[in-house]
Amino acid sequence: MNTPECFHCGEPVLTGSQFITMIDNMPQPMCCPGCQAVSKAIIDAGLSNYYRYRTEPGNKQTALVPEELNVNSAFDLKEVQQDFVHHQDNISQVSLTIDGITCAACAWLIEHKLKSVDGIVSIAVNTTTERAFVSWDDNRIKLSNILNLISNIGYQAAPYQVDDEEIQTKKNSRKFLLRLGLAGFATMQVMMFALALYSEYFTDLDVEYRDYFRWVSMMFAAPVVFYSAQPFYFSAIRSMLSGRLNMDVSVSIAICGAYIASCIATVSGQGEVYFESVSMFTFFLLLGRYLEQNARQKASVSSNNLHKLIPLTAHLVDADGQHKEVPAKRLHIGDIILIKPGEAISADGDIIEGSSSVNEAMLTGEQMPVTKRVSSQVFAGTINIDHPIKVRVTAIGQDQLVAEIIRLQEAASNNKPTVALHVDTISNYFTWTILIIALLTYLVWKAYWPEDAFWVTLSVLVATCPCALALATPTAITCATGLFTRMGVVARKPGVFEKLPLINHVVFDKTGTLTCGSLTVANTRLHSDITQTQALALAAALESTSLHPIARAFEPYRADDVRVDNGRNFAGCGIEGVINQQHFIIGSADFIHQRLGIDCPPSTQQCVYLSRDNQLIASFELIDSIRPDALVTVNKLRGSGCNVSIASGDSSAHVDEIAQAMGITNVHKALKPQDKLRLIQHLQQTQQVAMFGDGINDAPVLAGANLSVAMGSGAAITKNSADLILLSDQLARFTDAMAIAKLTDKIIKQNLLWALGYNLFIIPLAVTGHVLPYIAAIGMSASSLIVVANSLRLLKVRV
Repeated sequence: MNTPECFHCGEPVLTGSQFITMIDNMPQPMCCPGCQAVSKAIIDAGLSNYYRYRTEPGNKQTALVPEELNVNSAFDLKEVQQDFVHHQDNISQVSLTIDGITCAACAWLIEHKLKSVDGIVSIAVNTTTERAFVSWDDNRIKLSNILNLISNIGYQAAPYQVDDEEIQTKKNSRKFLLRLGLAGFATMQVMMFALALYSEYFTDLDVEYRDYFRWVSMMFAAPVVFYSAQPFYFSAIRSMLSGRLNMDVSVSIAICGAYIASCIATVSGQGEVYFESVSMFTFFLLLGRYLEQNARQKASVSSNNLHKLIPLTAHLVDADGQHKEVPAKRLHIGDIILIKPGEAISADGDIIEGSSSVNEAMLTGEQMPVTKRVSSQVFAGTINIDHPIKVRVTAIGQDQLVAEIIRLQEAASNNKPTVALHVDTISNYFTWTILIIALLTYLVWKAYWPEDAFWVTLSVLVATCPCALALATPTAITCATGLFTRMGVVARKPGVFEKLPLINHVVFDKTGTLTCGSLTVANTRLHSDITQTQALALAAALESTSLHPIARAFEPYRADDVRVDNGRNFAGCGIEGVINQQHFIIGSADFIHQRLGIDCPPSTQQCVYLSRDNQLIASFELIDSIRPDALVTVNKLRGSGCNVSIASGDSSAHVDEIAQAMGITNVHKALKPQDKLRLIQHLQQTQQVAMFGDGINDAPVLAGANLSVAMGSGAAITKNSADLILLSDQLARFTDAMAIAKLTDKIIKQNLLWALGYNLFIIPLAVTGHVLPYIAAIGMSASSLIVVANSLRLLKVRV
């Protein structure tokens, strides 16, 4: 009598029926109390899928529950979450690596199951990177609960971390190569016997030799069917359990059906066998998937590279001025770190001692170093060039700028264009259609040419798998997002790749877009008994409550003993507040006139005016230089068919001077934010409008445009409300982004045309018996690889 095996760990059960666990309403034997406790904990936690989908036995008495249940609770600790979770108010965000995703249906299943869970704000799954971007309310659900929910539907999830990701990727690649190598070896062996069987058509082959070749072929094909092809089965089962059909359903039916029919023919001694076809198209399918995975990893490598640029150690300066090397993960906000020339900066912070130039190419895509002085902000991963500097840490972990950029990049790559949503729907119906066509094909061939019915049906199932259709959009979007990152362009919101190619009118706010935004006070005019130093200090105190570029012009004149009470900011107009019990207002001439009824003296430059207790006391003329690439950018936009306008809150003649230098004839001056919004809405009646603004004070205008763009400083990126942010100081990056978006749109359409065209071409050939099964497998794999390779062309674009 055979000794039963433990259902959990696979070891012999020597205790009879002493330890039993009910699994799927069936009593299953366990070898010891430990395995019984393990299995019971799994079932009680609702993780019966662990047994349904596992490929290896569990560990004996090593834990009370599977590893994922043990580890998940640790992910709720703040100390652990610091490395991979970003918190903003009550909303937390994390990028999860999900093992087992094979197609768009897998992504749909995960999103569909989790979107309805209370506490989960949003979830987007990217099939190309095999990662999910999740936002949740920490007061209503914990990260461990989310990970367990994903486990419940048959996938293993863990927070994305570069080192762990690379280890897991290598492990999966080795396992995949083993499946592929086994399939390749078995295919060669089976083909040798198949040649002998095919010789039966030309010479007489004794029945005993024929049966011998068939039995040996069946044994060699068995590991291919039962091991190498497992990924297709698990994917198909998960799909069907969710009530949908994915592309692996037809593949699984073809493999299993052909093998079972061949086994029946071998045992009965009657009929044809297809062992060589089963082995061969499994090998080609796996080869195609393996090459696909490599290509997809190449497409998503940009975000990994950003993580790797952050150093692992930092030089921490203690209270005595001595420094020691510590792990960068142990830094805290407020720590002082020393950055030597040639070193990468370990954390975001402000310079408190020294000056140097810093290469910020990893963030902005620009190789020219940026000069940094005391109080300048520096970012993790950027490189100190000239001199040692001391930096006070202001952000660590997921609060650093590089982490924010990676989150934005991932969110952009996870955002599905409208065409991708349609393709997901079509793929589901397409699979149903193929199964129906395959059934009809079998019935017709069985009625008229029964000897060929099975292999023709097999060819239909394999040749028409919609893999290429599912890969057409996500691979292109992932490549384009990586290219944006290299350029220093950040897409904050969905639909950027769809909107950019459609833009035909660009409206620029003057300050900080066409101009450098680094305003300086060129001239101070006094209108009362006050000194220039006092006037500048009062203006600086009032402007300290604003984030507008004009406010930065007064930063050098701030005095510690001048403070503002009850400060009030009027967006795009001015500021008022109380200083030393006196009422002050600073703003444009129109704002001063509106508030006080005072007519301000005119100026040919951009000018702001300061009043005290309803009397004008000073005015300040500001100058701002034009960006070096502004004229080139405007000319490129006009050359591509875009109209260009200026919409500025400045009422001075400086606006006209800039417009004349740029060759822009559509000029709108002295506009308040609501006026700009009305202008945008008027233009939108006939055109698709992109609006350039500072991203903070122009939030209503940016929200109203079809596409909003901002020149993004690192400090403002998280506050920015624009759809698209240009991290570098180069305005020309916008035209580059438009060109890439148009190329991406073109490649997506090419991919879809190829995928649909291939299936429309191959279906009639397969149905009429002109495609052999192994040719069908080659064709299906080749079509997917063509789509991926076409998308990878985006990575070769020079930026």
